Amino acid sequence: MSGTGAVVLVHGGFVDGSGWQEVYNLLKQHNYEVSIVQNPTLSLEGDVEAVRRIIDMQVEPVILVGHSYGGAVITEAGNDPKVAALVYIAAFAPDAGESVNTLIADPPPGAPVPPILPPQDGFLFLDRGKFHDSFAGDIPVEQAAFMADSQVPWGVDALGGTISEPAWRSKPSWYLVTKDDRMIPPPAQRTMAERAGSTVVEVAGSHSIYLSQPAAVAGLIEKASSAVEVLTH
Repeated sequence: MSGTGAVVLVHGGFVDGSGWQEVYNLLKQHNYEVSIVQNPTLSLEGDVEAVRRIIDMQVEPVILVGHSYGGAVITEAGNDPKVAALVYIAAFAPDAGESVNTLIADPPPGAPVPPILPPQDGFLFLDRGKFHDSFAGDIPVEQAAFMADSQVPWGVDALGGTISEPAWRSKPSWYLVTKDDRMIPPPAQRTMAERAGSTVVEVAGSHSIYLSQPAAVAGLIEKASSAVEVLTH
């Protein structure tokens, strides 16, 4: 499938935008304009601003894609008039007044608890020894070890930032549920996707699905882009 349009990719907590490289490559092969936001993950407000700067640079209608915490960011930033659709990749999709904190406050019974260490000077890290199992169970051990050792500090203010108006209320959305996720429980992903009215695809994979199965991620983005093209023509 070959498409035209702009795709903006937004990463989550503990990682940076370089993890999108294989998804980027696949989309570029199909003629999409692709931009990757390097959001600082210090505060939700700051990350939304970082995304808006990239959206402002686009000419085409934007497909805005968020992984994990990046879902909260696109939920707010997606209100930009240039954004045509939202794509959530194992991501948080908060409602008005909600934050990542409120969404993770009451995990389902028996759900794996992410090994987030107590905050240090306002920043969070994942336990390096448990990073592979919790965040990236289906990628090579060496790659997961590198991710664990190159973590981006995640600001507690980013988790506490609340949504003013969720873009999914006014924009079409798609959601990739990762069935083996040990960071955001799959039932929680399904609940958020259903509430947002998202078109849902489920894939057997870890929270790092964008690394382990980039074709599945790129495929859903292309589906969203094709659907938007139909709607706007």
